[in-house]
Amino acid sequence: MLVFDHPEFDHHQQVVFGSDEASGLRAIIAIHDTHRGPALGGLRIFPYASEADALTDVLRLSRGMTYKSALADLPLGGGKAVIIADPRRDKRPELLRAMGRLIDSLSGHYITAEDSGSSEADMQIIAERTDHVGGLGHNGRSGDPSPFTAHGVFCALKSAVRHGLGRDDLGELRVAIQGVGHVGAHLARQLHEAGAQLVLTDVDRDALGRLADELDAEVSAPESIADAEVDVFAPCAMGAALTPAVVERLKARVVCGAANNQLAEPDVARLLRERGILYTPDYVANAGGVIEIAWQRREDYRREDVMAHIEGIGATLDEIFRRAEREGLSPAQVADDLARERFRAG
Repeated sequence: MLVFDHPEFDHHQQVVFGSDEASGLRAIIAIHDTHRGPALGGLRIFPYASEADALTDVLRLSRGMTYKSALADLPLGGGKAVIIADPRRDKRPELLRAMGRLIDSLSGHYITAEDSGSSEADMQIIAERTDHVGGLGHNGRSGDPSPFTAHGVFCALKSAVRHGLGRDDLGELRVAIQGVGHVGAHLARQLHEAGAQLVLTDVDRDALGRLADELDAEVSAPESIADAEVDVFAPCAMGAALTPAVVERLKARVVCGAANNQLAEPDVARLLRERGILYTPDYVANAGGVIEIAWQRREDYRREDVMAHIEGIGATLDEIFRRAEREGLSPAQVADDLARERFRAG
C-alpha cells in the first residue's frame, strides 16, 4: 500500500521503513509532527498480519501522539514505531539493538519508549545503541509509565462522570474495564479505592481471576463486556474497541479508558453523541505516561510536579466537555480542533 495514498496518512513528516537481515528486524517509524519538539512515541511489537496493517497502526498512533502531546502542553511532537514480530517468540537482544540503530539514524527527531509488546528492559537494550530513549526511570525509580497513565485516566474519568452523570463522587459507581494489563490493573485498583464497583474482563483469564479476587470484582467474558449494566465503560486493551455495533450495545452513559485509537472509525463519535453517551477522547485521557516520560527529560524533575501536571488532564477535559456542549459537537471533534490549534502554533 502506498504511504501518501493511505487513508491514515495525515501529512506525516517522515515514515521510515527499516530492516536488518541478521536479526530479522522489520520495523516502521512514523513521525507525524515536530513543530512543538522531537517526536515522542512508544515502540509497539506485534505480529501484524501484514505490512499494511502495521503501516495503518503506526500512522494512526503517531498522529495521536502529536495530539496527545499538544493537549498535555508538552514541548514534544508525535511519533510511533512498530516492529512486526511476536514479542513472546521473536524479541531478542540483537533485534532490539538493530532497532536502536534505526532510531539513532534519525538523529533525535524520534524518541522511543515502551508500549504494547515492549518493556523497560527492552528500552535498556535499545539504549545501548541510541540515546533517544525515554522511560528509563529517574533517580533509581522504575521507568514503567503504567501507573502514571492510569492516574491520568482516573482523573479523566472523574471529569467525565461529573459532566456525563452529574456527580462528583465515584462511590458505588459501576465501571466496566476492558483489559486489565498494566494500565487497566492500576486503574482498577484506584477505582476500587475510590469506592467504585468493577466489572472486569481480559483475554488472560489467570490475571483476570487474580485481580477480580483481589478487588472483589465481577468478571465478564471479553465478548460480553459491552453489555454490562454499568455507568462507565473503560476500554483499556487494544484499539478500535468502539465500533458501531458495540455502541448500540453499550449500557454505559460514559466512555473513558486508556486504550489508544478507541474509535474504530471517526463516525463512531457521532453515534455515541446521538445515543447520549459522553465519549472521553482517548489521547487526552491516557496522556499521563507521556507526561511523566517528558518530565524525566528535565533536570528539575519532581514527582509532585509530575502528578500535578497529570491531574491537569481533568481541567483540560472540563474545557473540552463544556465547549462540546456549548457548540453542539462531539468531544472528539473539539479535542481534535483544540490540539490542532496548539501544535500548529508550535
